[in-house]
Amino acid sequence: MSELHELTAAEQAAAIQAGAVSPVEFTAHYLDRIDALNPSVGAFTTVMAEQALDRARQAEKELAAAFREGAELSALHGVTIAVKDLVQVEDVRWTLGSAAFADQVADMDDHVVTRLREAGTVLLGKTNTPEFALPCYTENKLGPPTRNPWDLDRSPGGSSGGSAAAVAAGLAALGHGTDAGGSIRIPASACGLVGFKPSRGRVSNGPVDHDVTGLSVHGPLARTVADAAVLLDAMSGPMPGDVYTAPPLAEGETLLACALKEPKRLRIAGLPGPMVPDTTLHPDCETAYRKTVQLLEDAGHQVEELEMPPDPDVVEAFERVWAVAAAGRQVDEEDEPLLTPFTRYLREKGRQVTGLEFAAGLATFRGLGQLFADVFFASYDAVLTPTLSRPPAMIGEFYGEDPAAEFDAMATFMPYTPLYNITGLPAVSLPLHWNADGLPIGVMLGGRYGDEATLISLAAQLEVAAGQPRPRPGLW
Repeated sequence: MSELHELTAAEQAAAIQAGAVSPVEFTAHYLDRIDALNPSVGAFTTVMAEQALDRARQAEKELAAAFREGAELSALHGVTIAVKDLVQVEDVRWTLGSAAFADQVADMDDHVVTRLREAGTVLLGKTNTPEFALPCYTENKLGPPTRNPWDLDRSPGGSSGGSAAAVAAGLAALGHGTDAGGSIRIPASACGLVGFKPSRGRVSNGPVDHDVTGLSVHGPLARTVADAAVLLDAMSGPMPGDVYTAPPLAEGETLLACALKEPKRLRIAGLPGPMVPDTTLHPDCETAYRKTVQLLEDAGHQVEELEMPPDPDVVEAFERVWAVAAAGRQVDEEDEPLLTPFTRYLREKGRQVTGLEFAAGLATFRGLGQLFADVFFASYDAVLTPTLSRPPAMIGEFYGEDPAAEFDAMATFMPYTPLYNITGLPAVSLPLHWNADGLPIGVMLGGRYGDEATLISLAAQLEVAAGQPRPRPGLW
């Protein structure tokens, strides 16, 4: 048999349900790898070793009972997952990536964690995130930066960089992330993973942080499209108090089933031009985009390249709403000096935004969502872009003492991803290309609101067309 971590999450679930490998064996294997590799990678802020092994033992008992009774178990029963330290896991350290909350312990589970528990997953621990998940890297004042398993001098991206690094390094079968401006898809691109940002309301943001801006969603990070699909199935569904609720899938349909289904012939809009002013697309990202166009056309799809000129008004609206969200995070006055310069900068900008300006920003978001519904998705089934404007950044490249310059640099690094947070539409980053330096370069597909099924089906088709096996990081 292959090393246990070489099996996909779907293969691990099958091995568990066949009785070939126990949940305890898988959990112990990953905990051993965390002990060995996490000091170099810095993916986990808190390792839940005791709780994880207890849960794995319980999963074994549930498996034995299911065998006796002929009961059906979840598709992820006993499979391990890394959870971003932006969400609450009851009685576990909850830092939000901030020195101001270094010793905070959560007193409840967030709804997404409840869903993960109900799916029978084994939570290995909490993963690193930049402060309040605001930047596109994973560095903070809590400790060493999280490093990219493909090149330890590079960043895994952010803000779900800890979860992405954990999955890419083989420290967890699956990763949970959040995405308010690209925070799942950016690290997916940088770490050679599938990262899926679902439609607004597909996964509950409750019970505490419902995010009135509508930007932030929970979603999966995984090595394959099928693994991402089954994890998104587990996360999804309305919960009490939800403000947004995405349309349900067709009755009896799952995203995992969609990953196993050939899509119909689709019309796809290609938008290679960066959507932020004064941004240039790196040749490696252009190559990844062009390669994907060819794969799509070879599969029988029609790709039409369009131009969407950068709109400074949209960039300004995003910056204002983002800053208000940063300012809205409750921090005791005496703890403000513990925050990073970038967080303090954004919070100060947010305090200066008037109510009318905030409302105008949200109106801009809704108008752009309507434009995509009325124009793009009246004619096209999906949109193709690069995920990022250039390859993975170096550690420390953004993190510094000039927050205004940092914001501008991040905007040009990630000019494509915020569009789908602004509009609430689903999008997925796919690892279909590696550059001459052996670094992964992602491409992104976006779809109609509520139509994750088409994106999953198309992504799975591209995954097969790109060929296997994929490269693995040297420390794998």
